[in-house]
Parts: sequence; C-alpha cells; structure tokens
Amino acid sequence: MPSMAYPSLPSYLESRDLRSKDLRNVEAALMTCYRWMFLARSADNRILELFRQGLIRGTVAGGQGNEGLVASIGLLADKSIDVISFSHRGLAGKLIWSMPLGEHLSHYFANAGSPTRGREGNVHYGDPKNRSYPMISHLGAMPSNVLGGADSQRRKGHPAIGVTFFGDGASSTGDIHECMNIATLYRLPILFVLENNEYAYSTPTSEQFATPDLVKRAEGYGMQGEVLDTSDTEATLTTLCAAMDRVRDGCFPYFVEARCLRLRGHAAYDTCDYVPREKTEEWARRDALPLLRSRLVKSGDETEIETVETELKDFIEESVKAAMAHPPAAPEGMKDDVFSPRRARIAWSAEQEPESLTLAQALQRAHRKILRESPESIVLGQDIATYGGPFKVTENLFKEFGHERVVNTPVAESATVGHATGLALNGHRPIVEFQFADFATDATTQIILNTATYHFRCGAETPLVLRFPCGGGLTFGSFHSQDLEALYLHMPGLKLLYPSTPQDAFNALLAAYEDNNPVLLFEHKKLYRRSKQEVVFDPDFREVWHPRKVRAGEQATFVTYGEMVYEAEGALDYLEPEYGISADLFDLRCLSPLDLTLVRESLAKTHRLIVLHEGRRNAGFGAELVSRLTEELFFELEAPPLRLASADTPVPFAPELEAAYRPSRDSIIESIADWLEP
Repeated sequence: MPSMAYPSLPSYLESRDLRSKDLRNVEAALMTCYRWMFLARSADNRILELFRQGLIRGTVAGGQGNEGLVASIGLLADKSIDVISFSHRGLAGKLIWSMPLGEHLSHYFANAGSPTRGREGNVHYGDPKNRSYPMISHLGAMPSNVLGGADSQRRKGHPAIGVTFFGDGASSTGDIHECMNIATLYRLPILFVLENNEYAYSTPTSEQFATPDLVKRAEGYGMQGEVLDTSDTEATLTTLCAAMDRVRDGCFPYFVEARCLRLRGHAAYDTCDYVPREKTEEWARRDALPLLRSRLVKSGDETEIETVETELKDFIEESVKAAMAHPPAAPEGMKDDVFSPRRARIAWSAEQEPESLTLAQALQRAHRKILRESPESIVLGQDIATYGGPFKVTENLFKEFGHERVVNTPVAESATVGHATGLALNGHRPIVEFQFADFATDATTQIILNTATYHFRCGAETPLVLRFPCGGGLTFGSFHSQDLEALYLHMPGLKLLYPSTPQDAFNALLAAYEDNNPVLLFEHKKLYRRSKQEVVFDPDFREVWHPRKVRAGEQATFVTYGEMVYEAEGALDYLEPEYGISADLFDLRCLSPLDLTLVRESLAKTHRLIVLHEGRRNAGFGAELVSRLTEELFFELEAPPLRLASADTPVPFAPELEAAYRPSRDSIIESIADWLEP
C-alpha cells in the first residue's frame, strides 16, 4: 500500500535531524525533540489501548520512559548512511528513521498494509533498505548485524556509524561480549547503547550482576564509556551528540549505559507488581517527557506545545483509521518468499586451462576466482589468514588479497555470522569458514532464526556462504566429525549444497556465492585430499543445484550425497559382478532446495529405493527423502525402502568404534544383499 494512503506528517515533523551546530540553539532543538517524544508516547499509549480492545494481537511492548534517549539518537543519527537496530522500546526512533506512522500502525494490526505483510511480530520489524535492522527476541544476537552493516558502509567509503540497543538483561549474553570484542578488534564505529531500566523482565539487576556499574564492562574491551541519566533531555542530547561525533570521527566503538525508566511493564501483560512502590514513584518523577514539557512551558512555549499536542493526537487518530482500513494480511506468496529468487549477475571469466586438483584445492581456486572477480567478496574465519585454515583451503589467499578481504576472526562463531549477515544486508557477499561444522552450533540462533528468515520477514536479502567442514572417518571424535545437515534442513530460508567431487566443489562455491540467500556448503573432510580431478571453469556450474546421475542400473534407485557417494560406488562395484545387483546411483549435491525429478523417474522404473547418508538415522534426512518419494510413488514400490545411516550415538573416537558407527562399503553390501534376498 503506498505511503500516500496515510495522513500527511505535520510540517514541523519534517525536521528529522539534529547536529552539533543545532544544539547551540538548545531551546529549538529541545522543541524538536519534544514533538517526536510526544508523538511516540501518545502512539505507544494508543497502541496499548487498541491491544486491550482486542484489535491488536500478540502483545505490545511500549517505549514509555525511553523516548528521550531513543528520539535523541534518532535525530542525531545520519539517516542517509548510518546503521541502527532499535529494541522493542524504540518506536520514537523508528518513527524518526522512516515510514509514516500509519505504516507502523498497520504493522501492529498485522494487516495487508504491514511492511512485513503480517509475517513478523508487532515490535519485530525494521526497515533494512534504510539500514534499520529488525529485532529478534534473542536480543543479544542483534548487535552483530549492526557491526556488519557499519563495516560495510565504511568499506564503501561512507563515514557511517552503527548504533545498537540492548537491555541490561541482554548484556549478559555471550553475543554482546563477542560483539564488543569484535568492534574494538576491528576498530568499528559502533555506539553500544545499554538501556538499563534495572529489570530484565521481572529480575532486578541485583540478581543479574555482581556489580551494578555495567559501563565498566567497556574497559575490559579497551573501549571508553559513560553513564547517561536520560531524565535530562538536554544532557541526553549533548552527551549523545559528543559520543556519536567521537565514534564517527575516530572510527572506534563507544559504550553508553543509559539509565532508563520502565513506565510500563516488559509487555502489555506485565503488571509490574514486582516493582516496589517507591521505585515506580521515583521513575514517575524522573520521566523525561513531562520534565521537558515543564521546561519548555517555562521558556514561554506553552501555546505552541498545546497546539502541537492537539494536532498530534488528531494525527494519530487519523493514522489509526487509515491503518485499520487495510484488509487482512493474505497468505498468498508466503512459501515463495522464503527464498529470494534473485542471484548476482557476475561476469565470471572463462578459465580454459584445467588443473588437477583435490577437493580442498578446488575450493581454494574458487575462493581465489571470487576474490579476484567480485569486489564485494570477503572471506572470514578463524585461522584463515596466515595459517590458511585448519584444512588449508584458504592458504595463500591472505598474501594475495590482504587483511581487508581475508579476515581472521576471534573465536566468536555467533557474532561472526551476525557480522557477515550485516555485511550481506548492505551489499557485500561474505564467505565464512567454520573450523568444523560442529562449531556452527554456537551460531545456530544467528543462522536459523535471524539470517535465514530475513527475506521472509522483510524482503531483505542476505547473500552469504557458510562453509562447513563436516563428516567422520578420520578419528576426530565427537566434536569434530558430525554431519548436521538434518538440523539445518528443518529450518526454512537456508540453501544447502554438499559436493562430492573437486569439480562439483568448485562449481558449488561459485553457485553458492552468487545466490542471494544464505547457503551452507557442506564439505566432507575425508574428501579434501581423497583424490585429484581435472577442474576447470564450467559454464554450467549452476547444474550443481540438481542431482548428478553417477551410474545406471536396474534393480534399485540409490540416493546419497557427500562422501557416501564413494561408499555406495564401492558397494555397487562388488554387488554387480557378485550378485548381479545394479542400481541407478544419484549424488544429490543440493539438499535444499531439493530437486527429485530424475530420482522419481528412476524409481518409477526400478520400483525399489535405497537412501544412504552419514548423518544419524533418527530424524535424518533419509527419512524425508523416503517420505517425499513414496508419497507419490508408493504403489510403484515392490519392496519397503531401505534407509542406511549412522548409528544414533555420539561419534565415537577409536577407529574400530567409528567404523561401526558410520556406514561403510561392507555394511552397505550386507544391508543391500539382505534387503534384496528373496
């Protein structure tokens, strides 16, 4: 729905910016701030009324008491270049940043006028196109996106800063500390704003922290910081203006512990009965909005203030009516919007000379090609620079492309993925190498609940590649040997590639890189140096998104991927001459989005299905494959499907135990022979 459908903004709200020079006329600056603060407070109160009337579902979390802080930052930020992520108490900032009030209200009504088309919860929205990133309920996971966005802006030559909000409760999460470390390590221009209202939901700070001075945390990361009393709006403006200028000019992070109020509970259902009466009375006395109003009235602005308040209340009611006029949100298109259909248009050079390469070397060659030919590319990961990564996939790339393009990261998997997501949201195309796929579990929230859902939630694209060295057979034990594809396949918004040959690995990295969605590239460690193959630029590299028919046969349709392709081939090499058993063998290569067209055609011919994977059997991907294929072709089957997978135990260490844990050529032979035995 076009913005013009909503009431026009009053002319005095067309001023959305304050700079240090504007603070010389402090009364005019305070009046500007008051207008936005009053609009936000009144809108929050009206939203609460609408919720209580049953017109807004879910719940609402108001910013009553935080307006002085949030409006000041919204006005002081450069909306044309800066990056920000407001919390659930940030309506004042969101109104200043972008979109008419009516559009914000439509989002709360979750109707067709909602900027998220009713797909995201009522405070969980932003405006990524204008670098205002939406929040998720895992509040500690938000700041890293701002780090990436600000980093991207600086790489593009903009003197931008990033501003990230989080509460006293969220400051306990590991992500916050990972972000503070990364920001100082990389000298990123980030203003960390801790909104300390003394309660994380109902838990007071005395039960959260051993020390009440949270600003001291900044010292541990080599970061300056200060405490801000947000009751005095003039002090808030001047303090934040100086802090933001310092961050912008020095390109270094800064920390503000803002002492805020909670005039409403954590959300609409929170009665705040856990707060002592003297505390609520103190908060009422410190409320910045009436204090600022009183000051402006004493300066002789009472008539203007009353006029503004009347007009803004009318403006809110007109906006409510316009927002409520939209029809309900429509479910059409939801499935289509899980993924972006677009990909980058990269004019890859057509290399002619083939090289005999291992799978690891093929990936390295693909990295080099990407870094040379796509200036938006950045490779991040632990030990990937001078050392070249634990499996030497990035060896020598640092020497050739430098620390701006090949970035060593600290041990901070979650913030690294969040940082990469922020880079991707702003037009860069990062590739993140994990030391082992197992370590990605530390970033699971960031991967599956944040990065993967951006396009569905708000239409934003996150083109990044996450490389997962995975799989067993090398006696690395439980924490370095897992195949975790089933975990990520359950979550919408992620694409998964799992190549088994050097050429497919080269093709897969190119295909993943140009895709405008997050792509997980599973790389079986046992294949890194298993054998060499001639590798060359293949104009049809995008075929890696579809299965490859490895060999033809008669008795069964055999579906697998990754290192198990070779175990399956070994089994068939024995079964065909010894037992006369042959099969159509398919290497899926792409696990999401899944293309089973050729497999279905084969199964209609052979009438028997074998599914093999290294991941554990219980809830493994094989169960999904069997289900999808038999739902359509059940009456074509002449035998129950055979599902081969690893045991439902942690990965054991001793080679004899690991051999018993995972499928092998011999165990596959035995299972197929027994299965086909009359």
